[in-house]
Parts: sequence; structure tokens; C-alpha cells
Amino acid sequence: MRIFLHILAISPALWLMWQGGLLYDFQDNMLTANPIKYIHHYTGEWAIRFLLLGLAITPLRQIIKWPNIIKYRRMIGLYAFFYVVLHLLNFVVLDYYFDWATILKEIIKRPAITFGMAAAVLLLPLALTSTKGWIRRLGKKWRRLHRVIYVIAPLAVIHNFMMVKADLFVPFIHLTILILLLGYRLAPKLGFSYTRG
Repeated sequence: MRIFLHILAISPALWLMWQGGLLYDFQDNMLTANPIKYIHHYTGEWAIRFLLLGLAITPLRQIIKWPNIIKYRRMIGLYAFFYVVLHLLNFVVLDYYFDWATILKEIIKRPAITFGMAAAVLLLPLALTSTKGWIRRLGKKWRRLHRVIYVIAPLAVIHNFMMVKADLFVPFIHLTILILLLGYRLAPKLGFSYTRG
């Protein structure tokens, strides 16, 4: 099962590499007339999908009564970080060619990029402490630290909304899923309870 999930999770990146290879060889590809912009949106959307999938593990475990699903949450979170790294590399390398002064100005001046960079920075300690060694070292603090995901996911979705200029269909889907997932967690705290068979 784990190997199958790894294959599924890495497939979007492999597909992107394949399309990049076709572009490099001047062959027909799916990267549109603006490959950099396409790669930027593509990697960003997959990062958000994995963030939301990670948040969906607990509701899925409770709804479909599949307790073992929880063991895949760290893996999904690390794939979210992987696609965030690809997203950042596209931004830093292909978009701005390591022009750090301009990159810093963009982060400060453009709220959309500020939200996205904040999400990426907050995700870094979560990725670094996802090993069994760090979980053991941090103990109960590990769970508290990883609750930052409830800040990261909204920041990422807001970033997605602000970056898309025209078709907001996909960002709206991400927002709807986020609201449902956060609502599911908040409902018991607000006095609502779920009927469990």
C-alpha cells in the first residue's frame, strides 16, 4: 500500500519532468505558451492538494473507520513539502533567476507572495521534525508544533486565490474543502456532535 501511495504521490512531478523534457526537445507538450507560469500554478496546486489531503486524514479515519490510514499522514505531509519546494524553486530559479533583491521586494510588496512565503516558511519546521527521532525527542510538543498546519493551509489557499487572476474555479474548490475540513474539527468545540454507528 505504501509503495502504491508513493507512486501516486510522485506521479505529478514525474509527469511534469516528462513534459519539461518534451519542451526541451522542442516537441509538443502540455506546458502552454508560458511554461514557467504553468509550472508555477501546477506545483502550487499539487502542494495545496497534499496539504488538504493531510488535513483530511483524521476525518476520513473517523468516518470510514479505517484506523491505519493515520500512518500515511506524515508521508502525505512530506509530499506537500516536496511540491512546495518545487513551487519555490520555480519562483526563485525560473521566475527570478536568483535575483534575491527583487525576490525580497516582491515578498514585501505583493501580499499574495507574502502569504505563500509565510506558508512555506512555517511548513519547513514541520517537514524537518517529521522523522521518528524528532517525534521521540519532542514528545507532546511535536503535536503542538504540527498544529501550525491549521495556519499553513489557510495561508496557502489565500495565496492560491490571490495569485489566480481569472478562473477562480480551482481556488474555490480548495477553499470549500478547507472550510469543510476545518468545520469538521471545530463543530465539536462549538457544541455539535457527530452520530457514530
